[in-house]
Amino acid sequence: MTKNIEIEFKTFISEDVYNNLIKEFELENNIFSQTNYYFDTEDTILMQEKTVLRIRQKGSNYKLTKKTRAEVGADETHLFISKEQAENFLQNGFDAKIINLPYYVKNIAQLTTYRASTPYKNGTLFLDKSEYYGKVDYEIEYEVDEEKEGLKDFKNFLDSHNITFKESIRKSKRAYDNRK
Repeated sequence: MTKNIEIEFKTFISEDVYNNLIKEFELENNIFSQTNYYFDTEDTILMQEKTVLRIRQKGSNYKLTKKTRAEVGADETHLFISKEQAENFLQNGFDAKIINLPYYVKNIAQLTTYRASTPYKNGTLFLDKSEYYGKVDYEIEYEVDEEKEGLKDFKNFLDSHNITFKESIRKSKRAYDNRK
């Protein structure tokens, strides 16, 4: 298991802004897809605790991640799993003790993101197009190691591109709220 602290800033953007930024940063040929499968208990205890539990599939790689709020950013715990484990977890649920959660969980939603990334200042800029249950949205995420400088750089980026900040809702919540 690996652990890290994630500090990110994000905002919803329009499809036009997304396409313009993809062109500006010459990322047309650097977009990859990843699918997040979200898990929770029958009575959504994790959501109530503001904890996200997901399996992310990128190509043939599967990573189980627990994301919890921290004083700054989010604490993340990662565990790489096999395709067979992922398929079993998706079909049958699993005991989340393997990632230090005391619950039995099942797959509750999924979302696919088409993501491009580029270094920007002291962090990484992600341009996301997400699809889930007939919905499509676009957002910018800026991941950094230092909160104050990162926030300043993010605000400057938005200002320099005439982007109005529009608070993003967590991808897990978007997917869960729109499932059929």
